[in-house]
Amino acid sequence: MKDQVQVAQPDRNLAMELVRVTEAAAISAARFMGRGDKDGGDRAAVNAMRAFLKTVDMDGVVVIGEGEKDEAPMLYNGERVGSGRGPKVDIAVDPVEGTRLLAYGRPNSIAVIGAAEAGSMWRPGNSFYMDKLVVEPAAREAIDINDTPTHNLQRIAEALGRKVEDLTVFVLDKPRHQALIAEIRRAGARITLHTDGDVMGALMAAIPGTGVDVLMGIGGTPEGVLAACAVKALGGGMQGKRAPQKDIEKERLAADGVDLDEVLTLDDLVRSDNTFFAATAITEGSFLEGVRFDQGRGIVTTESVVIRSRSGSMRYIKGVHQFKRKFDFEKIDREAAALAQQ
Repeated sequence: MKDQVQVAQPDRNLAMELVRVTEAAAISAARFMGRGDKDGGDRAAVNAMRAFLKTVDMDGVVVIGEGEKDEAPMLYNGERVGSGRGPKVDIAVDPVEGTRLLAYGRPNSIAVIGAAEAGSMWRPGNSFYMDKLVVEPAAREAIDINDTPTHNLQRIAEALGRKVEDLTVFVLDKPRHQALIAEIRRAGARITLHTDGDVMGALMAAIPGTGVDVLMGIGGTPEGVLAACAVKALGGGMQGKRAPQKDIEKERLAADGVDLDEVLTLDDLVRSDNTFFAATAITEGSFLEGVRFDQGRGIVTTESVVIRSRSGSMRYIKGVHQFKRKFDFEKIDREAAALAQQ
């Protein structure tokens, strides 16, 4: 009998190393804040994230990336990242969640990454949109995505020991949500509308005390897997269902024989109980401070959140980066300007 090969599993808080990756992406992208160039900001973040991923001791495969290889030359689905040494992990990335938020200088744009043991992340395939429902740990047994928003809000309020009128629901401000918004209002809950950024919305809904109690509505399926890394690490509740929005998506899912009524639980989205999540704010938000530049002192400050499921730890990290020692600010500005013109 041949000796079995032992696969290294993540036995350290990998998120503490991955936060360096999101910090680098956030700092690079932040130079584009308010410039109206979402592609330039995204490109800068991708380049920084890819470069710093090489320094992390892991054997990673991008499961949720910028797209397929032919369409996304960097951080594409299936790309191998890390030093090649250390644990084998699935990686989900969004170098800039909220490219439009960044381009127009709006709140809550973040650089984000999730990781889990190899083979444990759900592959969305031809599913691009997902209906999502996310809550904090105390209400995780109260949710049922097949039930009405009203009934869900009533059960969530009861689980949290509050009234429905005290709940705040994060919803993306999209035409597809007109009926959902109307029903939430009839139920009596408050709503915070956002043009983009439902990973941040899921994160805030899963953490008690952020001012957001529930995330409801349809967003990106890849973002759903990424959010699941955080929600699972936090012990929150999350359910999802594929919700195709375009005919081509519906046709492809039908050809794949996909059941659109299937409810996706946290364990479906991320099977591992050892997940890691790191996010660094790019623009200012109510939850995390955005990147701030102090060129006179050669300092850049960042704020990040780092979470691991196995230990249940969540850390807020304030980074003070003395770039004067390592980088030339004029060079950074030149490179940013060059990227903007590409």
